[in-house]
Amino acid sequence: MPAHPALHVPDTKVALSTASVYPDNTAIAFELAAKLGYDGVEVMVWNDPVSQDLDALRALGEKYRMPILAVHAPCLLITQRVWTTDPWTKLKRARAAAETLGADTVVVHPPFRWQRSYAREFVQGIDRMAGETAVRFAVENMYPWRYKDREVLAYAPGWEVTEEAYRHFTVDLSHVATSRIDAFALVDRMGDRLAHVHLADGSGSGKDEHLIPGRGKQPCAELLERLARTGFEGHVVLEVNTRRSGSPAEREADLAEALAFTRLHLATGSRVP
Repeated sequence: MPAHPALHVPDTKVALSTASVYPDNTAIAFELAAKLGYDGVEVMVWNDPVSQDLDALRALGEKYRMPILAVHAPCLLITQRVWTTDPWTKLKRARAAAETLGADTVVVHPPFRWQRSYAREFVQGIDRMAGETAVRFAVENMYPWRYKDREVLAYAPGWEVTEEAYRHFTVDLSHVATSRIDAFALVDRMGDRLAHVHLADGSGSGKDEHLIPGRGKQPCAELLERLARTGFEGHVVLEVNTRRSGSPAEREADLAEALAFTRLHLATGSRVP
């Protein structure tokens, strides 16, 4: 049934990050995304061998009719040895994976400060790689690490990615909460370079919580409504933590709630030309 003419429902695709079923595996994420009605998946490349295997990923996409919309490069602490230990090789392989699997975005974090050579070359290197492909390298906002009253700057050139001239950004609202900055001020600084959204909530604690949207203090609903009004052309990816779900049924309910929240607030009664 077509939408009412007074209601604007954008073409924005809503995807499930395979990280959202951790510690379960990549195949489970594809299965749940299809069952619940997501538009596609973002593959987190991590220690699960299937997440690193393009033939296996293509087979999962075909089996569940789930497009792979984005690839998250293996740049977490726990993925430092995935694919290789060389960060530039990781990004080249992530780009090749995206091109092969039909994804249009590679999500990447800024380097850790101890990756000194990589960090020195990162801004220019990402720009060079972005010029060699139609795939967008969307650099994700991060946050300072905190321990009691101490704050550690773990990323270089910095966790506040809008201070650098990257072509594209990913905004992650859980990271916004952890960094204790204003979400809309950050999105304003990203401007039309905002290409990708990791939707999750946070309470503002020192932990990167990745709560189900609506369960924390971030303006998840307001951001979605703004994206709908302003013609955002990227993807919205639910990257949430379901490790505390008490059972597979409860996790499924949490992911269904996250999807329903997102679709509800992407619908709006008006759109700014």
